[in-house]
Amino acid sequence: MQIEPKTRLDDLLKAYPFLLEFLAGYSPKFVKLRNPVLRKTVGKLATLGQVAGLGDMAVADLLGAIAAEIERVTGERAQPVAEAAGGAGKTAFEDKEARLEVLKDIIRDLHAGVDIALLRRRFADLVKDLGPTEIPEMEQRLIEEGMPESEVKRLCDVHVQVFQESLEGQAAPQTIPGHPLHTLMAENRALESILMAVEKGLAELAAAPADVFPAVLRERLTTELRTLSEIEKHYVKKENQLFPLLEDHNVSGPSKVMWAIHDDVRAHLKEWRGYISENRKAETLAMGRQLLTEIRDMIYKEEKILYPMTLETLDDRDWARVKRGEEVVGYAWTTPGGEWKPAREYGEEELRTPDRYRADRPLALETGALTPEMVNLVLKYLPLDISVVDENDAVLYYSDSAERIFSRSPAIIGRKVQNCHPPASVHVVEAILKAFKAGTRDVAEFWITSRGKFLHIRYFAIRDKNGTYKGCLEASQDVTGIRALQGQKRLLDWA
Repeated sequence: MQIEPKTRLDDLLKAYPFLLEFLAGYSPKFVKLRNPVLRKTVGKLATLGQVAGLGDMAVADLLGAIAAEIERVTGERAQPVAEAAGGAGKTAFEDKEARLEVLKDIIRDLHAGVDIALLRRRFADLVKDLGPTEIPEMEQRLIEEGMPESEVKRLCDVHVQVFQESLEGQAAPQTIPGHPLHTLMAENRALESILMAVEKGLAELAAAPADVFPAVLRERLTTELRTLSEIEKHYVKKENQLFPLLEDHNVSGPSKVMWAIHDDVRAHLKEWRGYISENRKAETLAMGRQLLTEIRDMIYKEEKILYPMTLETLDDRDWARVKRGEEVVGYAWTTPGGEWKPAREYGEEELRTPDRYRADRPLALETGALTPEMVNLVLKYLPLDISVVDENDAVLYYSDSAERIFSRSPAIIGRKVQNCHPPASVHVVEAILKAFKAGTRDVAEFWITSRGKFLHIRYFAIRDKNGTYKGCLEASQDVTGIRALQGQKRLLDWA
């Protein structure tokens, strides 16, 4: 049999089944060939040139070793093609599943400490160019297969470095003014100008005499920090608008990783504010520089990965829902244009709630009957915020009162409640839901002070008449005024 770089591994193993164990022992990288799932993807499609790329070895060396083993076992002389010398034959995979397996393998090796330069070469040999969804889908699958979200987040900047050359060659997604993506990118351009001003202020602070924090620089950095803090609107629009809709399309990787990074930026902004106010020069410089890096890296990830992916994934109705929601959240540093319009007009219910969660029938209750309109009004006027999730942890409803304590967006309807909380607090949500489902608890209660308010937060298990768990009710209330009440009030006094 003639063995050359374009020979299919699958064909070779069919002809010489004993080569499977030989290859598994030839290189640690080939042990995975024993996995039947991998053999149905990469193994089914890979040429020997690509197999050499997976093993980070020269094609000629691999072909020579295979030929020698065939001769040893069978006595048959298998001649490797001479042109296989060096790195020839390491062509890129085209099949989506095979490409994702290669990407996952690269990232696993990266997390295991393999040299980044070697992994870049493997990527250049076997993948070359990235589609808009490939990095997020790769990260999502790694999480689903057991890699902790914290570990993906820890090295996500390095992930980008591995694929940077391919990402740099991608054009920015094109939209017109008024499209939500156009607005987010305009916010990024404004954000870059703010970061340049911060960088200039930090440079001047670094040039000041040792241990001197000039008042004029403190005031300027305080002003820049106040402006920079508008980034919260930008991040909330991603968290409450883009992420839920991507999850509707079974894309959850970006929300799990990016939200955690958003929270890092939020925490570091708070720390930086404290350092500036306390005239702590060294800490102000260090944290300011760290923030510049974190925020610029996030801009890069948004525009090279997240935005192209959303443009490919979301449909016209999705973008109409994003547009509606962004008007609720507001805009950071920019005013959106008005050229873009959805392809058609969507009804209020179409934008507010996914089809599978819509209700259009009157409700017959145990002690009366209410129309959906009246139910909505009653819940809206409750003197507390409520949210409801079903037995599968999907968000069914939240009360849209005028002064909500915790921000909500229509895009969370249908979203897993675990994905509606910052990654750092998801374990608490999981513990509550687990106890409710097991029937060991019916109530979880917290109280905190936030923004000068004393907040009472309670979770209640919802059970039917048979005691079957049907979901969870969250109720949050500002009880600052209630705690301050004294004596009695028996008369109406509106004066």
